[in-house]
Amino acid sequence: MPHAITKLSRVAASLAATAAITVVCYRFLHVNAATVAFFYLPVVLVIATFWGLLESTIAAVAAMLCFNYFFLPPVLTFTIADPQNWAALLAFLATAIIGSQLSSYAKRQTNEAWSSKRETEQLYSLSRAILLLDEHESATSQIAGHIARLFGFKNVAIFDRYSGAIHATDGSGESPKDLTRELKEVVSQAMIIKHSERRMVIAPIRLGSEPIGSFAAEGIALSDGALQAILNLIAITMERERHREETTQAQAERKGEKLKSTLLDAIAHEFKTPLTSIKAAAGSLLISPMIQKCTMPESATAHELITVIDEETDRLNELVSDAIQMARIEAGAVRLRKRPCKLQNLLDALARDLERRKDGRTVIVQIDDNLPVFSADPDLMNLTVRQLVGNALKYSPPLSSITITASRQAGQIVIRIRDEGVGIPKADQEHIFDKFFRGSAEERHVPGAGMGLAIAREVARAHGGDIWVESEIGRGSTFSLAVPTDTGSDGE
Repeated sequence: MPHAITKLSRVAASLAATAAITVVCYRFLHVNAATVAFFYLPVVLVIATFWGLLESTIAAVAAMLCFNYFFLPPVLTFTIADPQNWAALLAFLATAIIGSQLSSYAKRQTNEAWSSKRETEQLYSLSRAILLLDEHESATSQIAGHIARLFGFKNVAIFDRYSGAIHATDGSGESPKDLTRELKEVVSQAMIIKHSERRMVIAPIRLGSEPIGSFAAEGIALSDGALQAILNLIAITMERERHREETTQAQAERKGEKLKSTLLDAIAHEFKTPLTSIKAAAGSLLISPMIQKCTMPESATAHELITVIDEETDRLNELVSDAIQMARIEAGAVRLRKRPCKLQNLLDALARDLERRKDGRTVIVQIDDNLPVFSADPDLMNLTVRQLVGNALKYSPPLSSITITASRQAGQIVIRIRDEGVGIPKADQEHIFDKFFRGSAEERHVPGAGMGLAIAREVARAHGGDIWVESEIGRGSTFSLAVPTDTGSDGE
């Protein structure tokens, strides 16, 4: 409506200018028709230059009518007596209209050039602002503010598809309203929405062919080239911020894991000294003459208690040794000391440890005959199998069964440990081998650090094998360890 009022006022002013020239020439100057035509033409050209083609065309037609009525004989009529005057009239009209068109075109070209220059300067300023963004604040929020300030938008909003956040600003610092639905709709449908009455555009932000968000701006009109340039700069900024966040998080995780591994290694080594002393003291007591020769009931009880101390010291010492190995593996220092191994020997060593941990559960071992000897680090392989079996024991109900099977398949020895626990949800199976992953909420009552399975897989892969899981809720889980039978000769 204000634009229409402006147009009407300009048309009225154009007619008034034409009328003023007519009055001056007709009443006061009394000049000939050719001179009057030269007075009209500059006015038409000036109107075309400053206001536009519509106003200048109306002024040209009005000037032609006045020229005919007041200055071509017979005057004060629209009749033209001399045929030559028809040619003069038409020439005047054509000159006025063509001149106004050329002037309007030149004005439009000049405005476009200035607009292009201004947009280029604004885009350059925006690019510089992006390079100087504060890393301690949201880059997307900052660029929204810079766009609003540099381009003079009333409202600016940027929707981040991955985080779901809308970063918006206007002159008062408040967020634009009623944009959430359209911002998300633009991303999902990859289209551009324009509101001409509000001079608003909502467009998708793409990185390659994938929409990563959307941009909304209200207040001024932008050329398609400038809009696309803004969208590209926003996409680059959002991707750079996401990459920076991922890098920072990865660095923090690496530092955290290194610190955990260092602390675990240090604590485990500190345990070694008192455990050695306890083991030595228990061993001395077991072979002391006082305990060996005494026949009193108290002596038998003491001998039994000292035996428990000795056995549990061995178990604790074994756990500390495993913790040291785990800390070294966590630090990325997996050093394989390979030698020929028999699976039966590994399982026999494991069976002695299992006797103290079964707690009423049944362990069934089924191994194919004539399994080949394979090259592996026996200590690390024993640690890996013990982690898998220990995991099955932790998550199995009392009086249930755990089945360990081994067979040769396609150049590999595949060891499977099946339990009768509650099973692992599909969502957790994707992360079960991640470091420090503890599983779903119903399993959090089971003690553990979430490192065992991750370390077991690291060892398996260092040997050229792998570990995977198959599980269904309510039907237990099966962890499979595959070790190549042709891993080569001894080495590290």
